[in-house]
Amino acid sequence: MSALNDGVDTKAVQLEHTTKMDESLHPKSDKDRTVNPRHYIFMWMGDGVNLGNMTLGASVIVAGIATLNVYQTILAALISIGIISTVFALNDRLGYREGVPYVVQLRMSFGTKGTVISSLLRGIPAIVWYGVQSWIGGTALNEIAKIVTNGSFNNVVICFIALQLVQIVLSLFGFHAVKWVETVASVVFMIALIYVFGLLMTSHTADIAQNWVNVKGSWGLPFFGLIMVFLGNYAGIFVSAADYSRELKTGISNKKRGALYFVPITISYGFVIVIGAMLAAATGVTNPAQALPIILDNDYVSVFVSVFIVVAVIATNMVANIIPPVYVITLLTKLKYKTSAIITGLLALAAFPWLLVQESSATGLNMFILIYSAFLGPVISILIVEYYILRKQRVNTAELYNDEGSFKGYNPAGLLAMFIGAAAAFIEVELAWIIGVVVAGTAYYLLSKYAFKGSSFKKGTIFEK
Repeated sequence: MSALNDGVDTKAVQLEHTTKMDESLHPKSDKDRTVNPRHYIFMWMGDGVNLGNMTLGASVIVAGIATLNVYQTILAALISIGIISTVFALNDRLGYREGVPYVVQLRMSFGTKGTVISSLLRGIPAIVWYGVQSWIGGTALNEIAKIVTNGSFNNVVICFIALQLVQIVLSLFGFHAVKWVETVASVVFMIALIYVFGLLMTSHTADIAQNWVNVKGSWGLPFFGLIMVFLGNYAGIFVSAADYSRELKTGISNKKRGALYFVPITISYGFVIVIGAMLAAATGVTNPAQALPIILDNDYVSVFVSVFIVVAVIATNMVANIIPPVYVITLLTKLKYKTSAIITGLLALAAFPWLLVQESSATGLNMFILIYSAFLGPVISILIVEYYILRKQRVNTAELYNDEGSFKGYNPAGLLAMFIGAAAAFIEVELAWIIGVVVAGTAYYLLSKYAFKGSSFKKGTIFEK
């Protein structure tokens, strides 16, 4: 196992001879890690406090009527947050210990060429989410423009494009820009949400009670389906946990890192989900950027909240939806980081987010999450089985960067297990994530043990002979 705090220059020289990867994908050394625990907490709070997550909370309201009541919604959120935090804490360990990004971590299970397929399964949903968040931010920016111009300007598309251009510029600064944007956005936006929560509780309790609290709801498939949606929303993020943990300063125990996920995600994600459902129940509108001005009914307050909606969108995209696909594009194209960041932003413009988030329903967004989580569930399961069961947390990091080493080409066991898990997940799409996790993890273990005799991917595992 490599040591990050010894021989950094030697490692860099060795990597130059074994890989063609851009320097941004090389292991992070101790001195390159600039994110402390406080910044890390704010980062995940800033990611959780966003309008996309609020839209997921609003998705329990369809055409003004709730599919789940308040108790079912909150319990579903708590169960999903517990699972999210656990998976985060498990999958972040290789990135934290060795400083490698997700696209390099994938090589141990899928191979240098197989990583192309599995990395796209993370990159494409992130780009679409980038577009969805920006569309919501664009609608908020449009609300500001309407108020400032007294209604003479009203064009969401122009606001969407303008916001996207700003985010492309910010993304060029990489992870260094993330922690400061997140710290400011998370604190201020949480204050704004508390104000909105208080307003909803004092002025719209009757509508919320009628349309959400007092409805019968369901403890059946819709309840478990919502857990899968909440999980699926984070499926792309915790599968690439290494992209974040490699930036975190060293010396933090596994238990403390687990708390760095659970506490902020519970506070932010849980609160935002509840606010989203309350907003939709009160207004019948599932796009929070349009619902908030309705309940605020005050131009000055609407401008204030809309400004921080825009800031929160930028903060969320910086963490969850820009860095991972930029790394994917950098890996696949051999382009430099900044060029890949520009391409990522332009691709998000073409994600058609307005088709996923409509005024009366966010079911399109839910279905999109369930479909891609059918693939990401198997990927995370394979990575965890690989690292904890097959390799006992011992990975030769230098081999991960060796284009001609034991991870060369395709790992048939990893790819086959991923597709088996995804196929099983589509049997019941509303439970896609958990089905994919169980089936793919089991299939990968059995295939690694009994199939593909002589495979170089067995080297360093419990099945090496």
